[in-house]
Amino acid sequence: MEHDKIIDCPKSGGDLCYKIEVTKDITNYYSISCGFWSNSLMKVDTEFYNQQMEMLPELYKDLAWVDPKTELTWLPHTINEPKLGMVYASGASVDDWSWAAVKSIKIKKKDRKKYKGETHKADMSTMKLFKERDYMDALSYIGVLPE
Repeated sequence: MEHDKIIDCPKSGGDLCYKIEVTKDITNYYSISCGFWSNSLMKVDTEFYNQQMEMLPELYKDLAWVDPKTELTWLPHTINEPKLGMVYASGASVDDWSWAAVKSIKIKKKDRKKYKGETHKADMSTMKLFKERDYMDALSYIGVLPE
């Protein structure tokens, strides 16, 4: 089995796309260059593809990109790091969307019961929008990547 490696992103051409071989039949791809992900099961009309599409918001479906070489469908990736924050695609359409980055804050001990024991929550007042090509800046904003 091939080890994880960094490849050029088929979608953006950026040089920070992680290729991770999970099994001999499944390979995951996650591009930090553009914020999109795919895997070897994400081909139109496969069972896995159809399951993913059922769960996704319309914007994510509209932003889906099919690689003409591999026929793999690439989708925006949602990051949810409870202690740091979230990054997700947000907007009205493919012509009007951004990466939304929201920082997490600590929940006071006395309030944790109403949050089912969680220690952090999203603080929507910290939401900052980033252009499509500024995905890495969004990750830096919440602390996933260094600034």
